Amino acid sequence: MSDTRIMIVEDERIVAKDLQFRLQGLGYQVVAMASEGHDAISKAKATQPNLVLMDIRIEGNMDGIQTAEVVRSELDIPVIFLTAYADQATLARAKITEPFGYILKPFEERELQSTIEIAMYRHRAEQKLRDNERRYRHLVDY
Repeated sequence: MSDTRIMIVEDERIVAKDLQFRLQGLGYQVVAMASEGHDAISKAKATQPNLVLMDIRIEGNMDGIQTAEVVRSELDIPVIFLTAYADQATLARAKITEPFGYILKPFEERELQSTIEIAMYRHRAEQKLRDNERRYRHLVDY
């Protein structure tokens, strides 16, 4: 059983439930689900997931890209976009948030699992690098 805690942000309820069952079948914990941006940010703060799977088009006045920007910059939680949209303008906007993956619907479970595992590995590596940089800065400053 994986200790990876995942939050799903998807406004189509049946898609969100299907994704939840698939993730649980792969051994992941689904700690929260949201259908709009402000709720997603609030739930991410409350549950501290290791990863957020985010649709780009969601309910409310914040789309998934705007929501991902807040989740990534303020909470340091990696985001994988799971969406049906791959046009150039959407991709260009999505890149700004530095996503850890971009999966097009429909997707295979194998693709989902490998993208999650690589995203978690990359996030841990980035955290170690930041910690090492902080320690080095601390040593140099004294």
